[in-house]
Amino acid sequence: MSNIKRAKIIVNGLVQGVGFRYFVVRHAENLELKGYTQNLFTGEVLTEVEGDEVLILELIKKIKIGPSRAHVVNCFVEWSENKNEFSRFEVRY
Repeated sequence: MSNIKRAKIIVNGLVQGVGFRYFVVRHAENLELKGYTQNLFTGEVLTEVEGDEVLILELIKKIKIGPSRAHVVNCFVEWSENKNEFSRFEVRY
């Protein structure tokens, strides 16, 4: 039985200019999750994702590590109900 959820994930640290968004896209697509990731003006990266809670937790584990050139200091997660808003996973600019 699946538990479909939505999560808003914000990471900070050295997370811009290091391929972080494309890292998130690759892992989210592999997990068949839907949503988007984008840089924020604050220097953070925002990811909004919908899918099975177990798979989102798997993505969060990857995000906390990030690509090799990144250094994640904090990872904030806010859970909510699925809105079925996305048809795929993408980078937003």
